[in-house]
Amino acid sequence: MSTKSNANASTHIALNIFHIIVVAPFFIYVAVVRGQLVPWIFSALTGLGIVLLVYHGYKSIIKWKAQSPSLWINAIHALAVAPLLIFIGSKGYDTPRWAFELLAILGFGALGYHLYSIVMQISEMSKYTGPSSHSQDSSDSRADS
Repeated sequence: MSTKSNANASTHIALNIFHIIVVAPFFIYVAVVRGQLVPWIFSALTGLGIVLLVYHGYKSIIKWKAQSPSLWINAIHALAVAPLLIFIGSKGYDTPRWAFELLAILGFGALGYHLYSIVMQISEMSKYTGPSSHSQDSSDSRADS
């Protein structure tokens, strides 16, 4: 693996971990707690939605022009996640149930996708590192038997 590939893989793993530890639990928490949320959470959701819309909207345009195969990631954030966060944040306690349910779906979906992505990246990295010394030790011990 090249140095650029290693840096890219490290960045992707860091983003996956961030989504697993911060994003997914936060979305699920908001979806479950709903009407008992402290008021500032709604402002945070609106702000986060606006930031996501601007950032991922911009990245979507750049990737569209470049015909990037990863455009879908930014498009989902700009067209689905950001508007939902802005909607929930602006509606506050009057947010309809379906919006919280959709947020829960996005939270669990993000959790599953990013766990899967980490497993696949680790699997891909293990192809380049070869068999581990542990697996050699176990085959050596079987040969001694």
